Amino acid sequence: MPELAETYACVPATERGRGILISGHPKSDSVLYTNGRSVIILDLKNPLQVSIYGEHAYQATVARFSPNGEWIASADASGMVRIWGAYNDHVLKKEFRVLSGRIDDLQWSPDGLRIVACGDGKGKSLVRAFMWDSGTNVGEFDGHSRRVLSCAFKPSRPFRIVTCGEDFLVNFYEGPPFKFKLSHRDHSNFVNCIRFSPDGSKFISVSSDKKGIIYEGKSGEKIGELSSGDGHKGTIYAVSWSPDGKQVLTVSADKSAKVWEISEDNNGKVKKTLSCPGSGGVDDMLVGCLWQNDYLVTVSLGGTISIFSANDLEKSPLQLSGHMKNVTSLAVLNSVPKTILSSSYDGIIVKWIQGVGYSGKLQRKENSQIKCLATVEEEIVTSGFDNKIWRIALQGDQCGEANSIDIGNQPKDLSLAHLSPDLALVTTDSGVVMLRGSKVVSTINLGFAITASAITPDGSEAIIGGQDGKLRIYSITGDTLTEEAVLEKHRGAVSVIRYSPDVSMFASGDANREAVVWDRASQEVKLKNMLYHSARINCLAWSPNNSMVATGSLDTCVIIYEIDKPASSRMTIKGAHLGGVYGLAFTDEQSVVSSGEDACVRVWRLTPR
Repeated sequence: MPELAETYACVPATERGRGILISGHPKSDSVLYTNGRSVIILDLKNPLQVSIYGEHAYQATVARFSPNGEWIASADASGMVRIWGAYNDHVLKKEFRVLSGRIDDLQWSPDGLRIVACGDGKGKSLVRAFMWDSGTNVGEFDGHSRRVLSCAFKPSRPFRIVTCGEDFLVNFYEGPPFKFKLSHRDHSNFVNCIRFSPDGSKFISVSSDKKGIIYEGKSGEKIGELSSGDGHKGTIYAVSWSPDGKQVLTVSADKSAKVWEISEDNNGKVKKTLSCPGSGGVDDMLVGCLWQNDYLVTVSLGGTISIFSANDLEKSPLQLSGHMKNVTSLAVLNSVPKTILSSSYDGIIVKWIQGVGYSGKLQRKENSQIKCLATVEEEIVTSGFDNKIWRIALQGDQCGEANSIDIGNQPKDLSLAHLSPDLALVTTDSGVVMLRGSKVVSTINLGFAITASAITPDGSEAIIGGQDGKLRIYSITGDTLTEEAVLEKHRGAVSVIRYSPDVSMFASGDANREAVVWDRASQEVKLKNMLYHSARINCLAWSPNNSMVATGSLDTCVIIYEIDKPASSRMTIKGAHLGGVYGLAFTDEQSVVSSGEDACVRVWRLTPR
């Protein structure tokens, strides 16, 4: 049966003008972050060790480990908090509707019995503290008039809760049961993040007015601030204390992270400014940070996670990145078989190496959106949501010259002839465009609605699939198409067609959940009854030795069929990707790579039965 060998995780979902929260495990080097409906648990020591929780019904916003590390509380945009086990199959313990709007931050009490959550209340309460097992309220939180962005629980007795938000206030509550004690209006803009030091003796708030202010932990009085001399020049989005409570890490929209030494008189001086290597664009603004044991972690607006070592801040950071949006296409480079390229519609192409993981993004000069992606040796061909096809030369890790070809209609599907790589077949709504190099050699209107296409590697034959479920086979002579045969079997629009590597067979899948393998010479059905998906088939892939075909569907499953066995003896990977599978490829006989709506890429190991 297939087993999960590697997961290349998605990156934290970010939003312009807002900080994001990543949090760490109290005893190990795991961190938590969210993307879409998923909560991701990532091990900083081994980034391929990823565990993903996908049970939220709405977009997840924040997650935290309990003080003993056994439970995780995660919250979503609808105001729900779910409490679930941190290990094995993440069993759900409790679920509470806490606020009536989006939750922006939550924190456990040090004894692990209470949780405080804050966010947007749509006119009702903006902060609530409750018992983790029963959900009963522990206190009244008045004093905020607008969305509360961050909250913190004092990690030592006597318990205190502090909150901060978009009304420029920092509020201090005593308890339990908690009640309002005092409020500070020292900031002149949104207060983005507030955190207690690990011993509870002081807490710090950082704001969009570029200031950081330090307060006494027990009484809530202001006692110091971060010096503005060489401070941040932009909004400070997040702050995190070092484990010994003597230093803090801040990140800002000015694209830098700073480590501050907190002196005896409770004022902060910059000890080191960390700059992350990047292109210098908007995507390099830093929006999240965490000081996790010996690691300093920062997250940029583009989602790149940089990991610095606390002992040696001069050393350049380890950078991890990936996709933030639905990964729609996968390609395996033939010249280097363990290299996988994946693209998401926001125009990001990421290169992965099997066994290593992230190995860089391909920077294109034109960052256009991507709908289809195909590769041949040394070249990437992409199409987006405009009328252009891009042909981009690939030189090692970098993209070279890029040519765009305007074909007059939005491309539906594109396929390349691998043996004569300058030939490309592009289908639009009702016609076919043939490209040789960057020239359009013919545009043919076929007079029916086209939904999928494929071309043989030598460029002599094409199969066009229609909205009516028919497969039409055309021979290609020069620049013209001649219809040779029409195959009828599908009962829904054809969504994908692929030739086998030795071109003796081809497989097709449709929107009505059925796949068919055909023999090319006799044009007969070779493998039938492949009806095991419960929704549209999005993608399909052949194994290199033509013995297996894999299909991926909107129903989140990947099914692998063996050609010489009946379809009922299939191998199924259930729940391969939350939200549907959109890309599939084999890297060798035993490995299938899949990608999907959850922005992750996964490698599955097949064990022959």
